[in-house]
Amino acid sequence: MDTGISLNPERRAAMIESGAWNDKLITDYLAQAIANTPDRVAIVGYQVTSDTRTSLTYRELDQKVTRMAAGLAGMGIEKGDVIACQLPNWWQTTALHLACMRIGAILNPLMPIFRERELRFMLRHGEAKLLVIPKVFRDFDYEAMVDGIRPELDKLETVLVIGGEGERSFENRLLDTAWEKQTDTDALFQERKLGADDVIQILYTSGTTGEPKGVTHTSNTLFSNVRPYADRLHLTSDDKVLMASPLAHQTGFLYGIMMPIYLGTTAILQDIWDAEFVCRVIASERPAFTMAATPFLADLVKTAPNHEGELDSLRIFVSAGAPIPSAIVEQASQVLEAKIVSAWGMTENGAVTMTCPEDPAERASQSDGKALPWMDVKITDFQGNDLPAGEEGNLLVRGASLFVGYLKRPDLYGVDDDGWFSTGDLARMDGNSYIRITGRTKDVVIRGGENIPVVEVENLLYKYPGLADVALVGCPDDRLGERLCAYVTLDDNATGVTLDEVKTYLTEQQLAKSYLPEYLEVIEAMPRTASGKIQKFKLREQAKAVRLDPAKRS
Repeated sequence: MDTGISLNPERRAAMIESGAWNDKLITDYLAQAIANTPDRVAIVGYQVTSDTRTSLTYRELDQKVTRMAAGLAGMGIEKGDVIACQLPNWWQTTALHLACMRIGAILNPLMPIFRERELRFMLRHGEAKLLVIPKVFRDFDYEAMVDGIRPELDKLETVLVIGGEGERSFENRLLDTAWEKQTDTDALFQERKLGADDVIQILYTSGTTGEPKGVTHTSNTLFSNVRPYADRLHLTSDDKVLMASPLAHQTGFLYGIMMPIYLGTTAILQDIWDAEFVCRVIASERPAFTMAATPFLADLVKTAPNHEGELDSLRIFVSAGAPIPSAIVEQASQVLEAKIVSAWGMTENGAVTMTCPEDPAERASQSDGKALPWMDVKITDFQGNDLPAGEEGNLLVRGASLFVGYLKRPDLYGVDDDGWFSTGDLARMDGNSYIRITGRTKDVVIRGGENIPVVEVENLLYKYPGLADVALVGCPDDRLGERLCAYVTLDDNATGVTLDEVKTYLTEQQLAKSYLPEYLEVIEAMPRTASGKIQKFKLREQAKAVRLDPAKRS
C-alpha cells in the first residue's frame, strides 16, 4: 500500500547527525541476539485462562519467523502490504512483526477489545490484505465477528485463525508447512529488505473527531525511543522484561516486543491482567522491569503482601496513562522492591517524558518526568508564546521519536515548521524541566490507560430515541484514573432513560465494552456558553460527585 508518507529530508539529516537515528532494524538486533545467545529464552508466554506457559529461544524464534515470513510471501503478501492482527499478548504477535520485517510488510496491531464498529473502519482504512485473529479469547468468538463484516472488506484477502481449522488455521497454513524449503529465503529477504525510514507500523488512536487516526512509524522513529528509554532505566541484557500491557498499544509494542530484542533479553508476556497470576509469574520468571497503566500498579500493590520475598527481582515499574496517586507510591515502597517511575507519552511518540530511577520516590506521584534524550517539550499559551516555569499551558513535543504522519490524512499531521507537534494536553513545567499533565484540550476520557473516543460515543447516543442533548465527561477514579459519565437531556415526549438501557443500545451498535458509560444522569438542561456550546468543565465538576458517591456508579 502507498502510505502517502514522505519524510522531511532536513529532519533525517538532523537526526542522523545527532545519533538519534542509527538506521537499524529490529531484524538487525534479532540477528545479533541469535549470534550471541541463540539458546537464551527470547519469549515466555502465559495464557491465563488455560494456565499454560510457552517458551521460545532466540534460535527457535528465528526458525518460526523464517518459516512464517516465507509462508506469508508464498501466500501473496508483497512488500508494502499491510498485515493486521487482533491478538492478545501471545508470542505470535512478536513473530508476526519480525516476519513482516523480513518481507517488507507493515504490521497493523489491533486491540482485542475492538468489535465490528472499530474493525470495519480500521481494516478498510488500513487496506489490510491479511488478518490474524484468535478463534476465541475471553469467551468471545473473533472468527464469527470477522465473518460478519467480511463482505464489507474488499481489500482483505486472507484471514488466519489461531486455533482455527482447515484453510484458515494459522498453525496449518504458516507453521506446519516447511515454507522455507520452498524458496531461497536469503534471496527473498534481501530483495524485500526495508530501509529504516520505511513505514513499518500502523497503530490507530482515537481522536476528538470520533474517527480513528492511523499513526505511522518507522524503525528509526521507534528505536530512537527504545534506546534512550532503556538507557534511562539502566536496563541490560540480564534484565528480563514482563509485559501484561497490550502489545497492540504502543506501550506493549515498544517495550514488550522491540525493547527485549534490542537488549537481547527475555520477554515475558501475559495475555490477561490478573494480579495474583502476575505475582506467580514474577516469582517464577524473575523479571526486572515492567510497564503498565496505573490501575495495574494499584492491583499489584494490593496483592504483593501475599507474596512477601517473591517479587524482589522486579527493579523497575514504569506507570503511565494516568497520574499515580501518592498513596500508591507510598504503599509500593512498603511492599515492593521496585522503584516506581512515572511516564507520559502518546502513540505518536512512545514515552516522551519519564522520571529517573535515581529521583526521590515522591517525584513519581508529583510529576510525569522530564524529556528523554532526543526529545524536546515546551509549554505555550494559546497564542503559541512560551510560558515560564510553573504556568499551565499547551504541551508541545518534537524530536526523534515523533511519528511520520497519519495514514491518508496529511492534513491532520499538525507539525509546524520548527518540528513542534501539539499534543492536545495541558501541562506545566517546573524549574528542573519536569512536566506535570494537568488536563486535556482534546475531548478524550482516559479510563485505565485506554482512550475513549468521546465524540464517537456521543454521536451514537444522539441517535437514541428520546435523548435531546448528550455530553460525556470523565470523573476521577483512584484505580482507573477516570470513569465515563453520561449527562443527557430528554425530548419533551420522553419519559426517561436508564443506564442499562443506554448500555444495551450501545452494545447493539457494536461499541467496545470499555467505551460504555458507567454513570448516567438526566438533567434539565446542559450548561452552555452564550454561543450555545456545552460547558463541559461544569459537568466535570458535577461528575466529581460520582467519586464521592459509589452508589451512583454502575
